[in-house]
Amino acid sequence: MEEVHSANAGLDLVESPTYAQPESLERAIAKLVLLGKQVGVSADQMIQVLESGFTVAELVVYLTVANEGRVCD
Repeated sequence: MEEVHSANAGLDLVESPTYAQPESLERAIAKLVLLGKQVGVSADQMIQVLESGFTVAELVVYLTVANEGRVCD
C-alpha cells in the first residue's frame, strides 16, 4: 500500500504546477523544437510522432540520435 501512496505523490506534482514550471516547460519545448529544426523535423512532425504513440522521452532520444548522426556526417 505504501508504494501506491508514493506513486500518487508524484502525480500531485504534475497536476499542480508552480509559477516557475510553465516557464521551464516553455523553454524545454523551445529547445526541443530547435533540436528538431537542426535535424530536419518540424514541430508538426514531432506532434504526429507523439500522436502515433511515441513518448516525449522516445522523441528526445530519436532527435538526439539524429543530431549525433548529423555531427558525424
